[in-house]
Amino acid sequence: MSPTPAVTPAALREAIAGALHVVKAYELAAACEYLGLEPQKPDEDPFNSKRIYVRSRLQRKTLSELVDIARRVISEYGDDDLQALVGALGARGVDGEIKNLIFAADGPKPQIVLPDSISNTIRIVKNEQYCLVYDQPLEDRGLSWADLVAWWVRQHPEHADDPMSARVSLRERLRRSLSDNGAELLVFDTYTELGFDLPALIPQVYLHYDPYSLTELDGVSRLTRQRMDFLLLMNQRARAVIEVDGIQHYARQVDTATMRQPGSVWLADPARYAPMVAEDRQLTLQGYEVYRIGGHELRDHAAGKATLTDFFQRLLSRHGHDGSD
Repeated sequence: MSPTPAVTPAALREAIAGALHVVKAYELAAACEYLGLEPQKPDEDPFNSKRIYVRSRLQRKTLSELVDIARRVISEYGDDDLQALVGALGARGVDGEIKNLIFAADGPKPQIVLPDSISNTIRIVKNEQYCLVYDQPLEDRGLSWADLVAWWVRQHPEHADDPMSARVSLRERLRRSLSDNGAELLVFDTYTELGFDLPALIPQVYLHYDPYSLTELDGVSRLTRQRMDFLLLMNQRARAVIEVDGIQHYARQVDTATMRQPGSVWLADPARYAPMVAEDRQLTLQGYEVYRIGGHELRDHAAGKATLTDFFQRLLSRHGHDGSD
């Protein structure tokens, strides 16, 4: 079996065309329709080149659509190279539909009730003004900047005739939820510079929710992590959680007033670190990808920006969002 190429739309089109090469030319049009493609157009001729014919029929398909077609081809005809290519995409992603995407919190925690627990319907009854709630259905391709801006314009019709002002307004509202964290702002700003035709990088997303405060719970948290720093919703239901870890994630501050040099120091705290990695394991088992970025990596602005750009480009390429044809 030949080496597996990068998983891009172009690679999938080529692999599907290769897998269908076993089909007779006079049967190829019917086979393509059976696989879910549109009927053959008058100017399309499988007798000249079967590979070119199939590639042209697939030209306008998204990565998500190509993966679905590839799975049907594998089921019907089998092909080791195509199977390896689809397998390189990893798991399909997190099962289940996203119903309640609450994000960009820039103030007190929202108070939530379940008016209909059977259908998992929520309503924010207090502090709704400090967060955003995306309430549109998601497709397999995830949530793009274009989707998010279109939703934003529905909330703010004053931007309906000026797409650029809508983008700027949304960007500044999302940045506001990160205003106290320079490292997270660097992550967000670096990503937004990569382009508009990409999945949206959603900040400060509520992953879990406990309606009670730590004071009401006598200081004992029942949920390890209620908010994640960033979330990407990508092709094939892939969901990537990105966390920026400062020293407080793995150490505790100790008062040294009784020491020769008063002040405070940070000491490694395994009891603080363990629940965090345990939660990472649970998220991974649920189908999420979890990526942690050490705050120390971002101390130098230029070096941190280069590190983040490389990371995001590789992550997006892995999920077919690099703009390749």
